[in-house]
Amino acid sequence: MNKRKLGKTNYMVSEIGLGTWQLGTKWGDPFNEQEAMKILQASHDKGINIIDTADIYNDGNSEKAIGKFIKEQKDKFFIVTKCGRGLNPHTAEGYTVENMEKFIDGSLMRLGVEKLDLVLLHCPPSSVYKKDELFTGLDKLVQKGKIENYGVSIEKVSEGLQAMEYGISAIEVIFNMFRLKPIEELFPKAKENDIGIIARVPLASGLLTGRYNENTSFGKNDHRTYNRNGEAFDKGETFSGVNYELGLQAVDELKKLFNTDDLIPYALRWILMHDAVSTVIPGASRCEQVIANVEASKLEKLTEEQMKGVLDIYNKYIYNSVHKNW
Repeated sequence: MNKRKLGKTNYMVSEIGLGTWQLGTKWGDPFNEQEAMKILQASHDKGINIIDTADIYNDGNSEKAIGKFIKEQKDKFFIVTKCGRGLNPHTAEGYTVENMEKFIDGSLMRLGVEKLDLVLLHCPPSSVYKKDELFTGLDKLVQKGKIENYGVSIEKVSEGLQAMEYGISAIEVIFNMFRLKPIEELFPKAKENDIGIIARVPLASGLLTGRYNENTSFGKNDHRTYNRNGEAFDKGETFSGVNYELGLQAVDELKKLFNTDDLIPYALRWILMHDAVSTVIPGASRCEQVIANVEASKLEKLTEEQMKGVLDIYNKYIYNSVHKNW
């Protein structure tokens, strides 16, 4: 597995990581610890050394499963976890140092570690990125030894640019063939400031796998059913904010461009063509998905013609409805 430096952490992470929002389960289904452990083992065996999780994923069970797994491993994962979305209500006022420290203490307990490798604020309201006292407090938590590094998981490029005013080590951002805006300003500034980029939602909630069609159905508790228009949380988290039917049209064009019905390796390889990206974190509900994801690291670089083709498809189908929003 190829490795890249994760910004100021100076840690060399596998360019393909593992996202654990749906670890061992499909979105909305009960957590399956046995399947989760198999996925973690498969990831370890395939050379993945970075895992992204959050305190709220599967009601804390994702962190617990990771903690159980790493106890038995000599080679440790670099663990990225997130905090803040557990606030109820989820408001900017709730983002205090005291609240974040409570969340961090919970993650330390569930993961069974003495210090967290990297903690990200979990897509807070935009005004949080201007709270000097919060970031000063995170610096103090580094000094206390509870966290090694901190950063932000963002919805909008503008939030990432604002966060760079503080001592962040990494930014987690939605970046895929349907979300190109980060390339313009965020990536160059991140490189300039030695800030790692973690590319999340790389397959646009599965839309970029090439496996869906107009007849595909999703479970009633799956966000791809209930959040298409942002009913529960930011619309950009579901299919990257792309209208489903429009996205299918763009996917058909991508299949023609790459001459395949399986877009997964090409969608991930496209992300890795951007050297500002430290790692990309596709999720997995089955071991087979881990194995499919890591194949992208072995794929030859995409050609200039293929890269231009992706841009042309984005401009034709996606740009007008997505680019300005995030």
